[in-house]
Amino acid sequence: MTRLAIIGGTGLCELPRVALLESLELDTPYGVPSAPVQRLDWQGRELLFLARHGQPHRIPPHKINYRANLWALREAGATEVLAVAAVGGIDTRMAPGDLAVPDQLIDYTWGREHTYADSADAPLLHVDFTAPYDRAWRERLCAAARELALPCFESGTYGAAQGPRLETSAEIARMARDGCTLVGMTGMPEAGLARELELPYACLAVVVNLAAGLGPEIITMDDIHQALELGMGRVKAVLERVVGEV
Repeated sequence: MTRLAIIGGTGLCELPRVALLESLELDTPYGVPSAPVQRLDWQGRELLFLARHGQPHRIPPHKINYRANLWALREAGATEVLAVAAVGGIDTRMAPGDLAVPDQLIDYTWGREHTYADSADAPLLHVDFTAPYDRAWRERLCAAARELALPCFESGTYGAAQGPRLETSAEIARMARDGCTLVGMTGMPEAGLARELELPYACLAVVVNLAAGLGPEIITMDDIHQALELGMGRVKAVLERVVGEV
């Protein structure tokens, strides 16, 4: 039986209208995950939820224990993972509050524990990563956004930046030359670790600002929070639609 796990990012520390069945305080060979894994009943469907930055939101992107998070979800019974993320828009057609379902990514992070194959007693893994996001889940998310008439970019390349600071305009210009249409801080190594654990993985992103150099001279947290309020309402609507189909 399939069991969906949702990883909530900035602006999504909990799900609406759910019944908490169990809160699992899990330890893993890689340490403790960001927060307890919640086993939830949502619309009569059982699913798992994990707050990527902790509950409350406190862990910066480069300090998240991604390995523990994915391992704990699999141990709790997850068979597929849907990640929600707040991102900056590099594609100039994007507006704050828009949704995006990327189909590719480029990793600009460094120093993160990015694989389970890092010790002598661990199997050496060379997983195929040609298409980092699960096609079936991407199609499901895009279809839900269309049915709800929500603004959604149905493809794109996620540039994973180190954080926690925002990027310079020169860094964004470089990412644009590389082909990135979105920039975030948590897309890797999360997607790669899911592939190593053979967990189908997709990302539902919400644009919370125009990336550096593409909008107002200064990006403020007030502006980001306003976009989050709009965008996360749309995210929750899409999640409600797709969870009912799982």
